Amino acid sequence: MLVAVARHGSVTAAARALNYAQPSVSHHLSRLEAETGALLTQRAGRGVRLTDAGRLLAERAEEILGRLDAAENELAAHVGLRAGRIRLAAFPSALSTLVPMAAARLEAENPGLDLTLAEAEPPEALRMLRAGYVDVALVFRHYQDGATVSPPGDADDGTRSRLLLNDPIHLVTRAASDGADGHPARTAADEPPLPPSPDLADYAEYRWIGGCERCRSYLVWQCELAGFSPKIAFTTDDFVAVQALVAAGLGITTLPGLALRAARHPGIQAAPLPGSHRQVLAMTYGEAPEPPAVARLLDVLSVTAGADRPTVPA
Repeated sequence: MLVAVARHGSVTAAARALNYAQPSVSHHLSRLEAETGALLTQRAGRGVRLTDAGRLLAERAEEILGRLDAAENELAAHVGLRAGRIRLAAFPSALSTLVPMAAARLEAENPGLDLTLAEAEPPEALRMLRAGYVDVALVFRHYQDGATVSPPGDADDGTRSRLLLNDPIHLVTRAASDGADGHPARTAADEPPLPPSPDLADYAEYRWIGGCERCRSYLVWQCELAGFSPKIAFTTDDFVAVQALVAAGLGITTLPGLALRAARHPGIQAAPLPGSHRQVLAMTYGEAPEPPAVARLLDVLSVTAGADRPTVPA
């Protein structure tokens, strides 16, 4: 009931969602406050809002309910009541490259498998994993010359990881043109030298295009290591749009290999940045062993990532 109030913002809405009478919800919340010895909700206009203690308990309650739901499905699969269910959250470039091949192989092996996929950036995917909404979360962590740039945070407590892929980071610039394509020839005055230099310091005066918040932070960190702060003119989470902006001469950027493999604009060129990559990890929650269906998904993802490493032409 506390979770329902947190989700819906009022006792009335929570009662409607749970198909309970409003006094019953209020009564149970009062009992919960008595048992915990903490004030969990307080009035806010026509509704209620959770106190700090209420938010803390509601977050843990989300995890508990999610784990119970996962346990019910795992047990049902174990005793043969259903073929099994797997829920996977993945970031966009993995969802458009590694995941489809792995999912197709898994479903071919298990025709009755209930497989659901969700798009989520790593922080949200980890929250979904801890809350029991997904069984596996594909995430990434940036590295530069062996030093982790985005280390695990508190959200990773209780999770286990399997390394799937070391995904190289590329410097992406506008492709050269000699005018044969009907467009004016480009010169060094309006685009980076060709081929792209692996030294970011050569691009201190150029406009930059930033991606998602975590990738943008990594880009800024890389540029600051090279001795300058990038002038970020555009930001978008869409790696197709990022490449289109680069091809139009509106800036330069960095992109991981999976993003370039998922969609490659003909008007760009890419060069790997030395010592720069991101680890692609499959995360699970709780103690081993994994349920059979989840263990098989992890194996298939590992095989897919290992047997079909993305290659990105310059």
